[in-house]
Amino acid sequence: MDDLYTILVLVLGLVGIVFAFVQSLLIGRKDEGTPAMKDIASHIREGAEAFLNRELRTITVVAAVLAVLIALSVGWTQAVSFIVGVISSALAGYVGILTSVKANVRTTAEAMKGGIKPAFNLAFRGGTVMGMFVVGIALFGISGLYWLFGNPLLMVGYMFGASLVSLMVRVGGGIFTKGADVGADMVGKVEVGIPEDDPRNPGVIADNVGDNVGDCAGMGADLFETYAVTLVSAMLLGKLLPSVFSVYGNAGIQLPLLIGGIAIITTIVGIPFVKLTSGWIMGAFYKGLAVTAVVSIIGYYLVIRYVMAGALGLLVSSVIGIAVMVMMYIFAEFFTSYQFNPVRDIAKKSETGAGTNIISGLANGHKATIVPVLVIVTAILGVFLSNGVNLYDISSGSFYIGIYGIAIAATAMMSLAGMVVSIDTFGPITDNAGGIAEMANLDEKIRAQATDPLDAVGNITKATTKAYAIASAALAALSLFVVFDVEMPSSVVNGLLLFNPLVVAGLFIGAMVPFLFTSYLLNAVGVAAYGVVEEIRRQFREIKGIMEGKAKPDYAACVDITTKVALKQLALPAIIATGGPLLVGFILGPLALSGYMFGAIITGFPVAIWMTTGGAAWDNAKKYIEKGNFGGKGSEAHKASVVGDTVGDATKDTAGPSVNPLIKVIITISVLFVPLILMFHLL
Repeated sequence: MDDLYTILVLVLGLVGIVFAFVQSLLIGRKDEGTPAMKDIASHIREGAEAFLNRELRTITVVAAVLAVLIALSVGWTQAVSFIVGVISSALAGYVGILTSVKANVRTTAEAMKGGIKPAFNLAFRGGTVMGMFVVGIALFGISGLYWLFGNPLLMVGYMFGASLVSLMVRVGGGIFTKGADVGADMVGKVEVGIPEDDPRNPGVIADNVGDNVGDCAGMGADLFETYAVTLVSAMLLGKLLPSVFSVYGNAGIQLPLLIGGIAIITTIVGIPFVKLTSGWIMGAFYKGLAVTAVVSIIGYYLVIRYVMAGALGLLVSSVIGIAVMVMMYIFAEFFTSYQFNPVRDIAKKSETGAGTNIISGLANGHKATIVPVLVIVTAILGVFLSNGVNLYDISSGSFYIGIYGIAIAATAMMSLAGMVVSIDTFGPITDNAGGIAEMANLDEKIRAQATDPLDAVGNITKATTKAYAIASAALAALSLFVVFDVEMPSSVVNGLLLFNPLVVAGLFIGAMVPFLFTSYLLNAVGVAAYGVVEEIRRQFREIKGIMEGKAKPDYAACVDITTKVALKQLALPAIIATGGPLLVGFILGPLALSGYMFGAIITGFPVAIWMTTGGAAWDNAKKYIEKGNFGGKGSEAHKASVVGDTVGDATKDTAGPSVNPLIKVIITISVLFVPLILMFHLL
């Protein structure tokens, strides 16, 4: 029966991949529009594919070296798992690129021919390619490795491979996209006063390329690794926790896989319910999410009843996981949509200049951390209480059932990634669609009545997905932290006290790492933007006739600058993420490393939330002004909001989202190398 369950999930993973492939074929049948639109789209596609190919070559070299080190130090099975994780994560990113560059121009064509509804439908269909492929390839890979090895302990390398590629793709793509975006905006909008995506701006193609390499490839790899790490960590707890394994046996290992398999089916059921029937665009997404969530809960009930002997606490845990997802969506929309007061307040403050815009945006981002923290805390306590845990007696067997319940809550939450990623990928596709409409000089009504409203909602969907990913990463990281703890000998576990100086030392160092990491990424965006600004200024000076539309800018030059800077700036973040925990572990020992991991989780979660949410609010405050409020385009408030948006670009699309894979890399590499750390640490 165990093999039957594994093979069933393997097949369901393949179903997800096939579904994505069919959706991609259907998109390819749609018209690409005018010759000008096709030409612009080809430039975007070539730039995006060129960047990702160069980045993947870099990743291949790093992965090959690490695979050899892993094989020599912890065994060939972990090396094989690592390679499978690397390839799967890279594929998730690559499919994201191929999806976006195929759907963007066709979305513009649909908007030109039929308006907002057909454009919405095609953009979302593009999103479903990415969404279903991410969950399909993850389930296929995880269930395949489990069928091959029969032991989730041999799949830690898979988690590390997925996390490492996610970190590099997210960081590299984030530096590229925001370096190009900030540079293009600072010269085009602020200095010269031309519209966003104006074809006279030499940085405009690089900006649109960045939407693909950052928001599509980056988010695809990011959500893939979060999904994979969550499932494998839950399987590990099902194997390692004695009170779980003794009660449920292999069923405790396979429940996370079955939950993921059920969600493949329920997502396919929910996709047709995403239809635009009113002016509330987010409402269309909520319908699809609601159907998927409700049908999923029914499926979880059936599996838990027949496979887990009707463990009510685990069913409640899965429902809590879904509830966390719902709360994160509601919170993110409130803090990032210009339908609500936080964003409108930032727009209002822009009337007095860029300084007050930035201050208001910072305050909004920091305030936005309150709800997610309370949601996560409530979820943790709710899971423990629903599983009958005495919170004052952590030595009881029920305590470990509660820990396993946390992992199941995270798994249930991440199982809806197919729908969530579909909604997220809608954002960069519509962003590109609007850019193509502007560059191809289409009727302004097409942008005003179709692509601009979709793009504004796309900013919200990207923000909600980041909040969802960060919240699920926090729960998954806690599960992985317990895996690390279980692997420790009792003498080390007994030393895990808050007042132990080694634990405190690690806690402080780990708490600092997200700040060090994000500071470097923010600076890297500044370096890339500086190069783009200088190049755009040079072209405006030296290429006569650009502003009159008589000469064509050298778009490739800005793409080349941002590519070189992004790949050059990629090295240090990867070293911080992988080298930090190993240095702490081998020098200060496992106690300090435990504190290091916990410190990174505790500070990384709110830092990521404030950066992603605050940045999206800055962006939509600018869009709210561009709709004609507080003076509209060209006003002093608009100029101030553009400055705020450039700050938000670096936080929401580069630094903030990169904290998510950072935390997972720290913990997965710690779990992977813990046997060596126990043998060779200095203190």
